[in-house]
Amino acid sequence: MNESAAPRRRALEVLSAFLWLGLTSFGGPIAHLGYFREEFVARRRWLTEHEYADLVALSQFLPGPASSQVGFALGLFRAGPLGGLLAWLAFTLPSALLMIIFALTAHWFDSPLSLGVIHGLKVVAVAIVAHAVWAMARTLCPDKTRTIIAIVAIYLVVLVSGTLGQLAAITLGAIGGLMCYRRSDLVDDNNELVSTHSRSTFALSARVGKLAGALFFVLLLVLPVLALGSGNLLLQLADVFYRVGALVFGGGHVALPLLEAELVQPGWIDQADFLAGYGAAQAIPGPLFAFSAYLGVLLDPASHNFLAAIVALVAIFLPGILLLLAVLPVWSRIRKIRSVRAMMLGANAAVVGILGAALYDPVWTSAIVLPQDFVLALTGFLLLAVWRTPSWLVVIVLACASGLLAL
Repeated sequence: MNESAAPRRRALEVLSAFLWLGLTSFGGPIAHLGYFREEFVARRRWLTEHEYADLVALSQFLPGPASSQVGFALGLFRAGPLGGLLAWLAFTLPSALLMIIFALTAHWFDSPLSLGVIHGLKVVAVAIVAHAVWAMARTLCPDKTRTIIAIVAIYLVVLVSGTLGQLAAITLGAIGGLMCYRRSDLVDDNNELVSTHSRSTFALSARVGKLAGALFFVLLLVLPVLALGSGNLLLQLADVFYRVGALVFGGGHVALPLLEAELVQPGWIDQADFLAGYGAAQAIPGPLFAFSAYLGVLLDPASHNFLAAIVALVAIFLPGILLLLAVLPVWSRIRKIRSVRAMMLGANAAVVGILGAALYDPVWTSAIVLPQDFVLALTGFLLLAVWRTPSWLVVIVLACASGLLAL
């Protein structure tokens, strides 16, 4: 294969992989991280557990949808800027189209079979996240120190709810790693970790990072002025959704109160319609931020070109992507430093704890309601962990079983 064909092949590989995940990744941002790990670490081996945990830890510090940022970075890592764009498009468009369809046909989805299948998709997320936590813990928490860091992270996230608990857990985990491993031979002798930090690049220059960071702040300052002065609906939507995307840490669940304050309280959208769309967004594959496409349709129902949905969708994702592009060039350099590698050992262990806490709330608490739900979730976990069944097949099996039980 010639050199010019290799980038195209990698770009097509990114497109096909993320399109499939966009069609099958149910369960919200935490479950998506489990799907990504299964697909790109365990199966395709694009990167190692340490590389992947580094990306997850970084995404927790940045505003925006964490799983989509990780997905964009994975595409960027594999196939350059085009790979990042294709990863985002392929992962996001299926859910956005489903949300647009739901906005137009919401009255069709209230039969027992439909509700049972939707509930089954939530149960699938329990199995996916449990398998991800179990597999990552074996690699990222192999000693007592990192196990303790993970347990402390669970306590923090449970006791201090919201983004603050997650940021505190990763920060304290990084401090713990620095204190415990800065002078340890593990930082130098762990060949996988050392090769991770010398091999991983994101094909981004410092200039691109600076431009992305500048554009992030320019849009944050200029869009409110343009929206206020023009009275144009599309500019107003761009302002609202860009500001929400710039202020949300962790994912779509955190965006709910911000969007409610911006759209429901001023009377732009009815609260019942708002909550119905948010519930549907949690039952479809792909990122929860696709909820913005649904809101765009409701905000401009007379339009048949869906421009409002497109503007809302792009605006809410854009700030998180711009910040990621701004940070990655610096990140690729500073994480080669010995003390930073030590900090990442602790931060990665904290990521395991954060995922473990999320396994309970909201993943477990929203899905395991009846004894048969637990049986289905346990079956899904065994299919993944023992029989190594593909995750897409587990999704189909558990969704169909839940639908039959509902009947």
